[in-house]
Amino acid sequence: MSVAIENFVKAIYNNDKHDIKDTKPGNIAKKLGISNAAATDMAKKLAAKNLLNYEKYQALQLTEQGTKMALNVIRKHRLWEAFLFKMFDMTLHDIHREAELLEHQTSDLLAEKISEYLGHPKFDPHGDPIPNANGEITTEDTSISLAEAVEGKTYTIARLMSDDKEFFEFCAQNQIRYRNTLTVSKQFIGNKMTQISIGSNTIVLNEDFTKIIYVDEN
Repeated sequence: MSVAIENFVKAIYNNDKHDIKDTKPGNIAKKLGISNAAATDMAKKLAAKNLLNYEKYQALQLTEQGTKMALNVIRKHRLWEAFLFKMFDMTLHDIHREAELLEHQTSDLLAEKISEYLGHPKFDPHGDPIPNANGEITTEDTSISLAEAVEGKTYTIARLMSDDKEFFEFCAQNQIRYRNTLTVSKQFIGNKMTQISIGSNTIVLNEDFTKIIYVDEN
């Protein structure tokens, strides 16, 4: 399958699972940086290949075959992120960027070899689950967004759901890393801001950040 097809089904899967929950062609076009017409044409093409269900003006839905393809690409992407982070201590933004390229050039055999080398990790360095070789996510997600966290409670960072360079630079400078612990000092409900204590730092985060940082209660 072409890179364009793999990116298309992956975008539908990600939008449906944890992004904007809207898989209409226009939203997929926006995510991929293509025209609405191009997204509609691709949707019709993939419907003919039984990778998705297409109805005019309706959200796109992956078939079982399309979902399997999306999870296979996601598995390779997240394994590469884990490998690059472990071997070269690259930034979260850089490992995402490189994995976007490598995921399409990786055979199933190489993906399994990388997984074996890493000890079959369940999560990548962003905290995103890594599907197994059968295209299954075997972990349970119990995390909540930092915006939903309760004042006075301590949490472990579970996921950093972004691909923005400045966001990851801010996180690196302020010890906001997957599996680090933080305490919610104050929720400013009216202003949609959250004050946290992490390490020796006290930080106030706005809603743009608190909705993409996910945590598990300790």
